[in-house]
Amino acid sequence: MLERRLIDSLYTEAMLLGDEARGYFGEPCHTARDALLALDRMHFSIEALKITTRLMHILSWLLTQRAVDAGEISPQMALAQTHRLAPAIDSDPAIVAALPDEARALAEGSIELYRRVQRLDDSLDAKTAGSNPAHQLLDRLKDAL
Repeated sequence: MLERRLIDSLYTEAMLLGDEARGYFGEPCHTARDALLALDRMHFSIEALKITTRLMHILSWLLTQRAVDAGEISPQMALAQTHRLAPAIDSDPAIVAALPDEARALAEGSIELYRRVQRLDDSLDAKTAGSNPAHQLLDRLKDAL
C-alpha cells in the first residue's frame, strides 16, 4: 500500500492542475486559440482533450488508492485491471511545443504528473511480486548469503 501523504499530495496536485485546465480552456483560451491556423486549432483542441483525459485517469487511480487506504476495497482488488492507471494517449512533443504558453504548461504538467503516477502504479506490481512466498524465501536466502 502506498503512503497516504503521497496519495493526498498527488491528489491535491491533480485537482489544482485540473482546476487550472478548466479555468484556461473555458473563456481565456479562445483568443489564443482563434489566433492559430486551422490545423493548429485542431491540435490545440486535441491536446486539451488529452490533458483532461490524463487528469481523469490520474484522479480515478488516486481515488482507488484512497479507497484502499480507507478499507473500502482490498489492495488485491485495486490490482485488478479496471482499477489500474488507464493508458494515456501520448502527445507529440512538437505539437505541445507549438501550443500557446499556458496550454503548453498544462500539457507538460499533465504529462509529468501522469508519468509519476504511472511509476507508482507500476511499483504495485513489484510489491505484489515481492509478497509471493517463493519470492520472500529467495529474498531471505539472498540476505543470508
